[in-house]
Amino acid sequence: MKFTKSTLDKIERIFEEQEYVVRYEKGNFNSGYCLVEDKKIAVINKFFDVEARINVLLDILSTIQINEALMTKESALTFRQILKKIQTESIEE
Repeated sequence: MKFTKSTLDKIERIFEEQEYVVRYEKGNFNSGYCLVEDKKIAVINKFFDVEARINVLLDILSTIQINEALMTKESALTFRQILKKIQTESIEE
């Protein structure tokens, strides 16, 4: 997976379709992001570059429940590619 602005946009679209709000703000985040309890809001360090933002969003995707029925075909395809990437990396470790 390439770490481009286009990839970031696709991942952000997956979050939107899951009814999450992704916000980029200042803050002291130990892991680079914060999930607001009981609300679908992900706050990410606004000083991260594109690659770091993608990695943080991928971390979050692996921890939240995803409803593929809410996704467009394009987003579902992107999501499956992300799952393959995550599974491949976990096998290599």
